[in-house]
Amino acid sequence: MAFTNIKYQKLRSTFGIIIGNRDVFPDHLAKEGRNEIIEVMDELGYDYIILNEEDTKYGVVETYSDAKKCAELFKRNKDKIDGILVILPNFGDEKGIAVSIKLSDLNVPVLIQASSDEIEKMDRKYRRDAFCGKISACSVLYQYGIPYSLTTTHTCAIKSESFKTDLKKFEKVCKIVKKLKNARFGQIGTRPNAFETVRYSEKILEFNGITIEPIDLSEIFGQINRLDDHDSKVEEKIKFIRSYTSTTTFPEDGILKLAKLAVVVEKWVIEKELDGFAFQCWPSIVLNLGIVPCAVMSIFSEGLVPAACEVDISGLIGMYILQLASNKPSAILDWNNNYGDNPNKMVLFHCSNLPKSFFKDTRMTVHPIMADYDGEENTFGAIQGRIKAKPCTLLRIETDDLYGDIKGLLVEGKYTEDSLDTFGGYGVVEIPNLQAILKTLCKEGFAHHIASSLSEVAEIVNEALTTYLGWNVIRY
Repeated sequence: MAFTNIKYQKLRSTFGIIIGNRDVFPDHLAKEGRNEIIEVMDELGYDYIILNEEDTKYGVVETYSDAKKCAELFKRNKDKIDGILVILPNFGDEKGIAVSIKLSDLNVPVLIQASSDEIEKMDRKYRRDAFCGKISACSVLYQYGIPYSLTTTHTCAIKSESFKTDLKKFEKVCKIVKKLKNARFGQIGTRPNAFETVRYSEKILEFNGITIEPIDLSEIFGQINRLDDHDSKVEEKIKFIRSYTSTTTFPEDGILKLAKLAVVVEKWVIEKELDGFAFQCWPSIVLNLGIVPCAVMSIFSEGLVPAACEVDISGLIGMYILQLASNKPSAILDWNNNYGDNPNKMVLFHCSNLPKSFFKDTRMTVHPIMADYDGEENTFGAIQGRIKAKPCTLLRIETDDLYGDIKGLLVEGKYTEDSLDTFGGYGVVEIPNLQAILKTLCKEGFAHHIASSLSEVAEIVNEALTTYLGWNVIRY
């Protein structure tokens, strides 16, 4: 296994499906709706749990008896179901829907769909009234205290591209909610003494289902010292690191140390079943081992095991959330510089451990800052380059110890091609209303780090964190 956690093998999502029906409305539409959603599930590659046509009339939910059967089916498959789809081919029985979810004891996201009426089919045989039924269903779910998500448009055809897009987004919402309730992150070392900005509450995180596994840097150094230079795993990592990105030179001592660090960290990540880790990347490792860990962290992040620098656990959580929302590597950067006099442009920068897929071009070098601190011979392993000009989502997560909760700042923007001659991993980013965002950042006590994804996933992230996890997210 090379720099990738086995937990990240892709699995098919599974949805529990409730087809609503109501006595005086055309029930043949409910039957057709059931067939259509099954077709869509098969097309998109999702698994599903749904009543058989022998369980209830047409395999839909209308009565209390139907609801109990649906709930029992969901209970038996509790460990499989990631989210619930409520499909309304006609008005639907709001009580049957709510009772099905309540009795199932599932605490998963719920998506409400309502099928559109057709202007030429508004007679008693074909009129759906799902437009109205959706409002009733949502009202009752609200009364029951069951959180739910909505489709982009109030009504849509089950087989429409609009609904398929909504399903794909909803799958990501379900993934974020499920993973965060049982997330495990590693902390390597203590935060740099000067960086009180990245302090966090381990207790608040644990209360919200997020576990932290710490390890002292001395343990990492000890395991590295006990590794033989010619260990097969070390040689495998040397080969991997050499092929990862270009460099003007590979100092043999530096690449050996990076390889040993990679072997030790990977072993620890697997043993502890971690979803990612934050690293004390300076100054101890430079002074005591004679490398910077940036390249190793970059490779882990590229392999979808996010790695945050400066022991920024809160930043790591932001990276992980963006990764789940996009299925792409994420990075952590500094809100770092103004860009001339443009109030909506700025420079995002780190020194750097960004995954290589972030870069237009990249190279492995000595650390451009730490080399001044302890010499080039002790600081090989930084990843430098310019970030691609693409849309982005930026997310900062914090544990707010003063109020005992988790809060976030969520922003979308775009990396640009604006000229900039500098070092590290960097990009010019354009963000509408940037000055107001920066004021919020400062007034709310957020750290100077921000997680970044080269994708537009703010809607997905906001839905997961606010509707289902109850985090206090400020979204611009």
